Amino acid sequence: MPRTALRICPLCEATCGLTLTLDGTRVTGARGDRDDVFSKGFICPKGASFGAADADPDRLRTPLVRRDGVLREATWEEAFDAVAAGLRPVVEQYGPHAVGVVLGNPNVHTVAGGLYPPLLLAGLRTHSFFSASTLDQMPKHVSSGLLYGDAGAIPVPDLDRTEHLLLIGANPLESNGSLCTAPDFPGRLRALKARGGTLTVIDPRRTRTARLADRHVAVRPGTDALLLAAMTQVLFEEDLVDLGHLAPHVQGVEDVAAAVRDFTPEAVAAACDVEADVVRALARELAAAPTAAVYGRIGSCTVPHGTLASWLVDVLNILTGNLDRPGGALFPLSATDKTPRPAGPGRGFALGRWHSRVSGHPEAKGELPISALAEEIDTATDEGSPIRAVIAVAANPVLSAPDGDRLDKALGTLDFMVSVDPYLNETSRHAHVVLPPPPPSQAPHFDFAFNALAVRNQVRYTPAAVPPEPGRMPETEILARLVLAATGMHGADPAAVDTMVIDQTLGKAVTEAHSPVHGRDPRELAGQLTGDNGPERRLDMMLRLGPYGDGFGARPDGLTLGKLLARPHGIDLGPLTSRLPQPLKTVSGKVELLPGPIAGDLPRLRRALGERAAGLVLVGRRHLRSNNSWLHNVPALTGGSNRCTLHVHPEDAERLGLVDGAPVRVRGAGGAVTAPVEITDTVRRGVVSLPHGWGHDRPGTRMSHAALDPGVNVNQLLDGSLLDPLSGNAVLNGVPVDLLPLDRPDRSATSARDLAPQN
Repeated sequence: MPRTALRICPLCEATCGLTLTLDGTRVTGARGDRDDVFSKGFICPKGASFGAADADPDRLRTPLVRRDGVLREATWEEAFDAVAAGLRPVVEQYGPHAVGVVLGNPNVHTVAGGLYPPLLLAGLRTHSFFSASTLDQMPKHVSSGLLYGDAGAIPVPDLDRTEHLLLIGANPLESNGSLCTAPDFPGRLRALKARGGTLTVIDPRRTRTARLADRHVAVRPGTDALLLAAMTQVLFEEDLVDLGHLAPHVQGVEDVAAAVRDFTPEAVAAACDVEADVVRALARELAAAPTAAVYGRIGSCTVPHGTLASWLVDVLNILTGNLDRPGGALFPLSATDKTPRPAGPGRGFALGRWHSRVSGHPEAKGELPISALAEEIDTATDEGSPIRAVIAVAANPVLSAPDGDRLDKALGTLDFMVSVDPYLNETSRHAHVVLPPPPPSQAPHFDFAFNALAVRNQVRYTPAAVPPEPGRMPETEILARLVLAATGMHGADPAAVDTMVIDQTLGKAVTEAHSPVHGRDPRELAGQLTGDNGPERRLDMMLRLGPYGDGFGARPDGLTLGKLLARPHGIDLGPLTSRLPQPLKTVSGKVELLPGPIAGDLPRLRRALGERAAGLVLVGRRHLRSNNSWLHNVPALTGGSNRCTLHVHPEDAERLGLVDGAPVRVRGAGGAVTAPVEITDTVRRGVVSLPHGWGHDRPGTRMSHAALDPGVNVNQLLDGSLLDPLSGNAVLNGVPVDLLPLDRPDRSATSARDLAPQN
């Protein structure tokens, strides 16, 4: 008899509630949960395909261990014995930095990924830490860290109450939102317009989001920071700055006025390809709106001045008085945030506490640029050992990072590699041990990361919809055992990892004067925790100590895991509210509007006023039925418009002699790929676009459907040398490329540079 179960969708950042239909342990259908307190029944094609993704026959079901050069099925005991035997000798002979840890985007979509990687890093004490953040969002973390003293303090647009929303480099109708958790983002934008609000989109492509906008500005790729700096200059020039309630909490306004003085609309117009009058109108409309929010995402982060662009997004929100007020950009308050401490100065945020061994890239938020991973493996220097072992958790940098060919070769030279991954993909195929987690229906779900970025405060938890299959190991246990094996405690009870965290956390909490459990006995507190296992007990602890928690009885009406389990559709905690100055952790205790590293990078932006790529430039694109490289093995999510084609403007195609559907060779600094042309006026002249996450054609993988239509890896066009210097984020957009129609001789390879319009 079919039954139903609730599950929060783990396939993108929208975190929609699903109602799964089950036949035994098999998911036969998925629809939106109409009673979900946050998503209210919304679902996208990814969520609707949950069952197909969950039951993918190519998912690994048992560990793989490399023997005699071949990956073979093994028991869990054999796999973890091999992990300990492979990692510990590297640490003991070469030191902890010889072990690289690589975390992929899916980590933030699982309970295990939210709880255990910090313990792995702390236990190893390695500086060789890389993640997908330096391919996507690190500029926002760095700018927030510098402005507010906390790299996790990211304000989000108050979508449901704002009257004016300006999006730059964001396409939420395709991505469902990013660093802004909002189920039914499209519906929220339509509601904005229905209540008389204004939507402005700045993007070189006429995306689905741009087509919905009241104003679409097709900026030249890579010039986002120049455009935002000019808007900031207009606010000062025309006396439109009004901090309002923010005035007591902000320092450095006059410094910013001086810093942007040269970035007039007329000065940036040629570089941005945006008329000065349009720039002035953007600034005036923002300042005049009753409430407004500026929101920038991946298009404005993955460019040469990504941190400056991210900083200027917040500067505009601050100068118009829209930060930390309803209808503007607000700081969410997650149920598992730490107990709010009293407002006051903090320790601030520092960059460059260590540097990469080869190119000397500074760390940011504890991470090194993933673009540097290959050279950290394959290049010897006098500064310590190269990386000799890699722990990759839900990561596929061969496809997601620049110059995958070089990284592919480098991974093949490692002494040891372990991957936690459900697939044998382009990266995990190099591993000596592959540890496969169970499919999502067999795992619980709680959004540790995304609730801290949500446009409405709420909390939801869904236990596993079906019990694990025989022979499966929960991902939480996999990562707990990995922590033990990597840190010299192989063979210990994995439950001891959770017990240690609980003891340490409660032991610290009882010493903090602002904590609801100050002065109490941590052992007595630990005895109150509920949950069926260590991860649930840790979640209960975080909820009880959090801003809405019961404080272990100190606030009887507060939140506990038991109360959350009793509300399977979630608990609504209300709209976002003004929170300053409490979130500020800067040394001054104020918003530091012009931090030193930002001021130090502005001369580079001034030089960009006179710079302009001569020919075609490349941008990426998202598709509603994709999430990076994850979902190309699900037949229901490929085909149709979700194809790996090169978008070219009709005028550029005519000049270059390109034919719709015909192959074209695309060449960049890191190499060349061949893709079919798709002629479309959704890209502006001088811009071409390839989607991210394709290139499933390497031998040794086990992704049968993805291999049928592999596409090409757009990141192979990059050599990894282009980075935003403050954040280490890879420059993926606005990079020069050449096009060569395959029916032309090679002497025509420069035709794109010669013939592209100099607009």
